[in-house]
Amino acid sequence: MSNRVVITGMGVVSPIGNDIDTYWNNLKEGVCGIKPISEGNLLEEIDVRVAGEVTDFQPEKYIDKKEQRRLAKFSQFAIYASKEALKQAEIDMTKEDATRVGVIIGSGIGGLGVIEEEAKKLREKGPKRVSPLFVPMAIANMAAGNVSIYTGARGICSTVVTACSSGTHSIGEAFRALKLGMNDVIIAGGTEASITPLGIAGFNALTALSTSSDPNRASIPFDKERDGFVIGEGAGVVVLETLEHAKARGAHILAEIVGYGATGDAYHITSPRPDGEGATKAMQEAINEAGISPDEVDYINAHGTSTPYNDKIETAAIKKVFGENTKVAISSTKSMTGHLLGAAGGIEAVAITKAVEEDFIPPTIGYQVADEECDLDYVPNKGRSQKVKYAMSNSLGFGGHNASIIVKKWEE
Repeated sequence: MSNRVVITGMGVVSPIGNDIDTYWNNLKEGVCGIKPISEGNLLEEIDVRVAGEVTDFQPEKYIDKKEQRRLAKFSQFAIYASKEALKQAEIDMTKEDATRVGVIIGSGIGGLGVIEEEAKKLREKGPKRVSPLFVPMAIANMAAGNVSIYTGARGICSTVVTACSSGTHSIGEAFRALKLGMNDVIIAGGTEASITPLGIAGFNALTALSTSSDPNRASIPFDKERDGFVIGEGAGVVVLETLEHAKARGAHILAEIVGYGATGDAYHITSPRPDGEGATKAMQEAINEAGISPDEVDYINAHGTSTPYNDKIETAAIKKVFGENTKVAISSTKSMTGHLLGAAGGIEAVAITKAVEEDFIPPTIGYQVADEECDLDYVPNKGRSQKVKYAMSNSLGFGGHNASIIVKKWEE
């Protein structure tokens, strides 16, 4: 069995908006969601001053106040984005066979803030003061588990933990499960809430974070002066369905997902292979599954983290697949949102879906200084109206995880 798989709903929680229209309009306009960290003295001893924090988040729309205290922030983000996606998809769970509706939501770290709080209690007040809810709040699978509980979905319920590739892998694995007919509907994406002292200190210790205090010059993918990524938070979720199921219920189809590639570098715990071979193969696998040639891809939403090494390696990998002199349009929306880690692939899947829907490519903002090793078309500073039939999203994660997905403009 090989079903066609379509996207019928989307939801986001992000540094530039907590609904699809706000998020997408801000991407189109090149709005920067990176700001000074709200708790200015979060870490006074290190030079990390900005982040992509979620603002105006209103979990009470879907989660009552009492329950919010029992849910880590990453789970709240996931529930909110999933409910928004189901609402757009107009799925009525009372009319669905719940055993055919699944959830695959990834997270790189899970409830890091909860881990910090409870570790502090253990040190300062002893083991009897650790919350009985500590484990079920903190473990990374609980975003998927809670989305299942809050939606009634009883099909596959799974979590992919592949660092910064988690969201893209989750969507790709959901696509495969639907293609094979294992479920009819899967709620898929990623969620993350790691803007915490330990999260920032840890990434800073790796020298992975930007030390710029200027929000407009901190997340600057492909710019020669880039010096690290900006940590972000939020969730991105899509509702995927078999075409047969979507048509049977008269769903409005946003786009079709047609290709997925997943590879491992077998190289290093944090650095991609210098030859970019893992990313190259993931992109090629997605293109092969889509049954298209590289020159049919109109837009690539790059992993584009703004680290010196990643952007250079990803550029080289794109050239291997698309040609040394490729004119494919590439942008990194992380220039606006920061890097949402396990949620990045989720919100970026939303971006490529909107790109094919509206024939518009969002920009890479903050781009000022050209880098001779990053010499492709990064759609600098201003978005572009352009025909987009096929769009690709890349995600590369610590541990050497590589994932690429391709969406296609909807047509019968």
